[in-house]
Formats: sequence, C-alpha cells, structure tokens
Amino acid sequence: MFRTLSRVLILGFLILAPAWANSAVNVTATRVWPAADYTRITIEASSEISQKMMMLKDPDRLVLDLEGVDLNANLKSLANAISPNDPYIKQVRVGNFKPNVVRVVIDLKTQIKPNIFMLQPAGQYNHRLVLDVYPLQDPILSVIDKANKPAEILQAPEVKTSELKPIEVKPAEPAPVVAEAKPEMKQEQKPIEAQVITEAPAEKPITNKPATNKSGRLITIAIDAGHGGEDPGAKGASGSNEKDITLGIAKKLKERIDAEPNMRGILTRDGDYFIPLHGRVVKARNMQADLFISVHADAFVRPDARGSSVFALSEKGATSASARYLAKKENESDLIGGVSLDNKDANLARTLLDLSQTATINDSLKLGKAVLTHIGEINTLHKGSVEQAGFAVLKSPDIPSILVETAFISNPEEERRLNDDVYREKLVEAIMSGVKKYFSSNPALAKTKAPN
Repeated sequence: MFRTLSRVLILGFLILAPAWANSAVNVTATRVWPAADYTRITIEASSEISQKMMMLKDPDRLVLDLEGVDLNANLKSLANAISPNDPYIKQVRVGNFKPNVVRVVIDLKTQIKPNIFMLQPAGQYNHRLVLDVYPLQDPILSVIDKANKPAEILQAPEVKTSELKPIEVKPAEPAPVVAEAKPEMKQEQKPIEAQVITEAPAEKPITNKPATNKSGRLITIAIDAGHGGEDPGAKGASGSNEKDITLGIAKKLKERIDAEPNMRGILTRDGDYFIPLHGRVVKARNMQADLFISVHADAFVRPDARGSSVFALSEKGATSASARYLAKKENESDLIGGVSLDNKDANLARTLLDLSQTATINDSLKLGKAVLTHIGEINTLHKGSVEQAGFAVLKSPDIPSILVETAFISNPEEERRLNDDVYREKLVEAIMSGVKKYFSSNPALAKTKAPN
C-alpha cells in the first residue's frame, strides 16, 4: 500500500510540475532608452512583476529583485542592452539570486534618483515594469543659470542625447496579445519613490545673440517634438512613426529659429525618449520660453484624410468633434509612454490645472492664425481656422502655446511628403514666417523667472 501511495504522489508531482513551471512570469521584451534627461529601462512581461528595489554604495549600484520571474533569454539580454555612452548606467548584471527570485544589478556611473512603477497593458504593450534613472542634479539648472547671464556661451553637458540610441531586445518568442487601451482605463501603478521631473539640456552650445526686438532681449521658443521613446505616436501607411517625423521637423525648426539674430530655439526632447506631457510644460516654463510649439503628424481611420491643422487650448470644450477626438488621443500619450502620475508637486499641479488664462489663450489664437495662414500656402488645410480643445501639453498659463498637426501620416501621399527634406524645409519656413508675423504685432515683453 505504501508503494502504491508513493507512486500516486510521484505521478501527481510529475503532472503538476509543468503547471508550476509555467506559472512563472514570462518576460517578452526589454528596452533601454538612454538620454541626458534620464535613462529608462522597461521590462515587458506576460503579467505584473513583483519586485523589491534597494540602493547600495561603494560602488554605487541599484539592485532589483524580481519575484516569480523566469530567467529567459529576453531578460538575460538586458545585460547587453546598455550603451557605453549611457550617462548614468555603467553595466547591468542579471542572474538567479535564490529560488524564485531573479536579481538585476545595475552598476552606476554616478549617484542617481530612481523611480520605479508598474504599468498595465496599453496600446501595443503588455504589462510593463518601468525603471527611470534620474541624475541627482537636474542637468538643465546650469543651463538656466547661464541663460540669465549676458554674453555667455551656454555649454551643454558632455552627454549628447543625439548620440544615444535606444536598444530594444526583440522577443525570442511570439509576443502575447496586448489588450487595447480604452479611454476610461486608468493606470495601475506602484511608485516606489517620488518621480523627479528633469529637463533636457540644450543639444548644442547656444550663444546669446544680440537682441534686436523691442524688449531688448533674446526671444526663446520651445519646440516640442510629439511622442517619443515608448510612445511611437501614429503609424504611417508605409511604416513611418510619428515620433521620428516630429523630431526631424523639430530639429529643423530649431536650426531655423537659431539662425534669427534675436531668437533661440530649445527642444523638449532631442532624441528618441519619452517626456511626460506635464514635463514638457514645466521644461518650457523653466527655460522662460516666450512661445511653445508642439509638432505632430495626425492619423485617422480613413487613409484619404489630409491637410494641416493648428490647435490652441480651450477653456470651454472643443470647437469640433474632430478636435475633441484628437485632444483625447494626444492626451493618452502618458498612458502609452508610461508615467507615474502620483508624484506631481503642488506647483506642478497648479500649472497643469490653472485654466484661468484667457489672455494667454487669446495670444495662442493669434499665433496659431499667423502660423496656419502661412502653412496654407504650402499644404492643404484640414480646417481653415485655428481649432481649440483641452490638450494637456498646451496648458501653460503664461506661454502662448499651439499644436501643429503638420499633415496626416496615415495618408500615403502626405506620409511621403513628411519624409521629404524639401517639404520639411517649406513647412519649417512657413512656421517661422507665422512666428515672425505674430511678433511683428505682439512684441515680446520682459519675462519674470518661472516660480519653482
């Protein structure tokens, strides 16, 4: 009887063992996004990842213990995904620490402030564990300080984001089906430490140029390349990503603005990485920008939709159903890109929620009309007037802000034009003409330093 019972137990173990083995969390992809602002590590998996994080000294390193995770090829490959030019991470080591626990050791180049959180499935992604590695000192602070001193050259930090390339480890097996993000879906996040909002440094040294405008000072224009990093934006019929189109146009626009003797352009991002919508607003205010221009490339369910549009913020709701749809879609960028939303400080909250900004909106409409008029000279207009909706990225209470939908990336013909350097030059020139037209009747006033 004892022998029979033993056989039953052994047989039961053999039957159940595969089930136990398959219950481990399966890592389907890892991605690393290095930038001067911060470095992001994303671990995508079949289900939520339970983890513990600790910081160790001598040498500086960050340790992640991932519980119930299968140490497969995708997770092991994270060790090879770190760029030598990464500003903050020296190397990553991955291995089994103890039964049912995988340890990820991140050797650091400098002291950092980490922020870690879990994201639920959204858009094309499954569950994601996100680790953002921020510098202890905000790299933009020195740029801001020098910007307030005349006749100085603003030196960018040694690390150039444009030289850093995101590294993605492709899944070794078919990726799981990703649940489609719904508008009402909220992120279930587990922040470990308060998120630090950091600002990108100027991409190239900026020389203060002689100011010739009526206010006698340099005009600063913030240029926001929509989407980036984990958030690709819309996808073109031929495979173009909106985030790449917008960055290319934004860089050209910065060059054109810098060519003006009394203006300088600053980019909210100068590489392929994600910046939260509120971070873009804060960055423009910290740099005391006079204008904010967000560059996008729209998409629609019908491939024949075409034309350019310009949008401003609305206090009272959208001016059309299409404007409402677009604002809702653009505002979901944080959901797709991945941001911990529980860590906004009081000043930031006031910035984002302050909609008593009628004067700023009126100036935004004037700027938008001037830009739209000149864009209409080089491309069909989707709407003949500036539209308004509740775009989160336009919610600066003291900076005239517009969002330019350059064309429909979902239209094959317009996608080709958006990838054409000649058309991009025309587009940039049209935007520049609109900006100069705006300032000809609305001279830049003296700026006070943005509150901290």
